[in-house]
Formats: sequence, structure tokens, C-alpha cells
Amino acid sequence: MKTNWRQIIRYGALIIALLALLASAGLWIVQHQWNLALQICLALFVIGLAVFVVMDPGAVRKALTGRQAKYGSNALILAAAFLGILVVVNYLAYKNTKRIDLTEDKSNTLAKETVEVLKSLPENVVAKAFFTTNTTVATSKDSAKLLLEQYVYEGAGKFKYEFIDPNNDPAAAQDAGITADGTVVLYMGNAKQSVTSISEENLTGAMVRLMNPEAHVIYFLTGHGEYPITGSADQSYTELSAALEAKNYSVQSLNLLAKLDVPQDASVIVVDGPKKPLSDAEVSMLDSYIKDGGSVVVMEDPALDTQFGDSPDPLASDLSANYGIILGNDTVVDMYGYQAFQNPYFAVGYQYATHAITSKMGTMGTGFQGARTVSADDSTGTDYTKSQLITTVEQSWGETDASSIQASNPEFNEGIDIAGPVPLAVVASGSNDARLVVFGDSDFATNAYYGFYGNGEMIVNSVDWAAKQENLINLTAKNTVERTLVQPKTYTMGLILLGSLIVLPGIVLVAGIGSWLARRRQG
Repeated sequence: MKTNWRQIIRYGALIIALLALLASAGLWIVQHQWNLALQICLALFVIGLAVFVVMDPGAVRKALTGRQAKYGSNALILAAAFLGILVVVNYLAYKNTKRIDLTEDKSNTLAKETVEVLKSLPENVVAKAFFTTNTTVATSKDSAKLLLEQYVYEGAGKFKYEFIDPNNDPAAAQDAGITADGTVVLYMGNAKQSVTSISEENLTGAMVRLMNPEAHVIYFLTGHGEYPITGSADQSYTELSAALEAKNYSVQSLNLLAKLDVPQDASVIVVDGPKKPLSDAEVSMLDSYIKDGGSVVVMEDPALDTQFGDSPDPLASDLSANYGIILGNDTVVDMYGYQAFQNPYFAVGYQYATHAITSKMGTMGTGFQGARTVSADDSTGTDYTKSQLITTVEQSWGETDASSIQASNPEFNEGIDIAGPVPLAVVASGSNDARLVVFGDSDFATNAYYGFYGNGEMIVNSVDWAAKQENLINLTAKNTVERTLVQPKTYTMGLILLGSLIVLPGIVLVAGIGSWLARRRQG
């Protein structure tokens, strides 16, 4: 048999043209780019089609003018009309997207307060979500994407987001001040806000702060041997400073001994673990600042961890006399810390008071290396509402015998030591809008312990609250509905399997065979 090379080349060109057309469509759908690969594929399609026609133009002419062409053109017109209707319907649906949340607890619907914030955005907001490919954040990444999609839907074009892998783009991560995997940074103009715990409340709160870009300056006191706010040493507050700066705070040092006054722009004064006691003059300036509605965060270690010696502590005396906040002359011994970390002086924050500072922390623990008790005395400082923010487990106490600690042999003495659970921090707010947060330890906020479970969140939340920058809105609470999957019984599963694999395909098959037989009888 003589090989018909003309027909082989003709139909080979047609196959190449069709494959090139499919490749062109695939490239455009995936890349959305008019690149060289797409152009080559389209060129192959045109060339292949041209070869198909040129190799046998008579056959093409016959196909276009014959009886088959007539019926084929009708089918082609119907198919084109059907395809056109689908395109128009999809285009209208794309341009007029509507969502219906069918979940019972409306878990896929933003709170009305969030929608109002999105509507009132003065500028576009771009959210950059920094997630690595680490499997430990995969679930958080999926949740964040679903939540951000809801913001885009309600944002009416004013809210956009993108995901960035900080390992692939370290420059972008450094520019955004990323310190933790799974951080979302919101940008509006030149302002930005970081959110490390992704939730609707936190994202909306960050947008509210972007819309109210007031300057907030946090001053860390110096001059008494405090840990620095710069440098890479474990005993410094670099990570805390970075976290605060990422939230648009300006973090600065303040030497009251040289300045002789609290700056007018101070939002919060942080007394961060002085090794020497503050002078009477400094305490007087701080006291006046608080009574004028100022805010302070105090972190003061046990006397054994300082160089106070027998010197009086004017700051502790002022907090006790004027605000009813008692810095205990003791060191906390925690048996839970001893069992968990082989360190009896590592106090674990076990319970939190109901407060804006701790409302988002859930069951996240905190750890305090070498802490003293801090308690509230409601008989003094009655102009201030106080609560003990953090307490330890019951198997702990405030050891008052310094010699037993120095001998590493602490022992609870009933009636002398403070029985557990003991308080580690007190929060107070006055009718004059002043706010105080007092911790019995300064190490927990340093680089060495900042990443310990909820330590970073605790100190940042405290500064937020003291600066009156806690959540500015309270989102509508959603009642979560628990759902339980009830697996069908074996009999039911068998019916489902029979219907899906046998009955339905069988009906289609029988219908097809019947139709074929009917056509054969009709000739």
C-alpha cells in the first residue's frame, strides 16, 4: 500500500495546531501574561491550521459548502450561543458577587462594626501576611486567608492583601519589622500596624489605629542600671522595643535625673527594673504625672536581685501610700516552676483576672524569673480601681527570709510568708484617666524571656492598655455552634454505594442502549 504522506502531513499539522491552541489557553489561564511561550504556541496554531488547509483546499471547500457543513454549522451556532450565554452569566456573576452565609453561627460573616470600619476607610489598606511554609503555621495561614477574603469582600475595593514568605523575601520582612512567623502588617499610606495574633478583633483594631495615627511615645526610664532598649544581649528590651515600634509607637529612653521633668508627649513611662532606687525627686515627678492622668508600667525586681541594699525605695512607698499597690519584700518560690523547669524561683503565671490586657490570652501561660509579689490594698488609693492581674498556682509562696534563698533552702513558714496562690502583677485605673500596671519582675520582658509563651503578649498588651490603645471597639460576639459528624450505619452506607456506583450509571446506560435500538428500528 502506498503511503499517503500528503494526508499524514495534513492531519499531523491539524493535531499540532489543536495542541498548540490548548497549550495557549493553558498558559494564559495560569500565567495571564503575553509572553514568548504564548506567542510561539499561537504561531504554531496558525501555521498548523494553514498547512492543513493548503495541503487539501478542495476538501476544506467541500466541508464548508456540503450537506454536512450545513448541519454542522447549525450545531456550531447552537453551541456558540450556549457558550455565549454561559460567558455573559459568569461575567454578570463575577461583577455582582453576592455571598450567603449559611452557617448557623455566621462564622463566615464579619461583625457589623468591622463592616462600618471598612466603609469609613479614608484610604486603601494593604495587608501583607508574612507566613513561611512551616507546617506549624499552615492552619493559621488558611484561617488568615479566609478572614482576609472576607475583608476584601466587604472592603469595596479599599482592602487588599498578599501573602509573603519571609524566607523568600527577607528584605520585605525586615522592612516590615517582622519578628514572628504568621504576622500580618496593615499599611495605609505611610502608616502601618502589625498584628501577630490573627483575629477579626485584632485586624479591625489595627485598622482603627491606622485611622487615628496620633503620636504615642513610650519612654523607658534610665539612670538606675536598667536593661537597655537596644542591643542584642539577652538582658535587653530589644524585642519589646521592636514589637512596640511595629505598632507605630515611638520608643525612647528617659533620664529623669537629667531631664528633671516628664515630657509632655509621654503616653507611657516604663520603669524597667531599676538596680538602684529612684530618687525622691524622680518619684515626685512620676507621681505628679500620674495624678495628671498619665500612665506608667512598673517592673521592679525583688530586693535580692537589685543593688538596693538597705536603702529605702521611694517608688514602692509611693505606690503603696497613694495607689494601694504593694510591692512585697519577698521572692516568689513556685513548686510548679521547680517541677517544670527545675527552678523554684521561676514563677509561672497560672490565672489571669478578667481585664482588657488578658482578654485575648486565653490559656497562654507566662513566666517570671525571680519575681516578688505585687498585691492590691483597697483601703488606700481609693480613687483607683485595682485588680490583681496575674496569680501563681497554689503550690507557691512569697518567701520573706532572704537568708534561706541565699542558702538555696527556701521553706514556707505559715504566718510569716505569703501563702499561694500569690499575685505577680496589679493593674489600676483612676477617675483622672490615669493607668498603672505594676509587675514584680523585669526579666520576663527582656529578650531572654520575651518569647516564653505569653510573655511578649502580656507586656505589649500592658503598654497598649496603659497608652489607652487597647481595642477601641468591641466586636459583636459570635456564638459558636458545635457540630458532630454522625457516621451513617453500614446498611445506609451500602445503599449510598449501590445508588452512586450501580443504579444511577445503570439508568444512564440502559437509556443509551434503548435510544440506540430505537434509532436502528427506524433505519
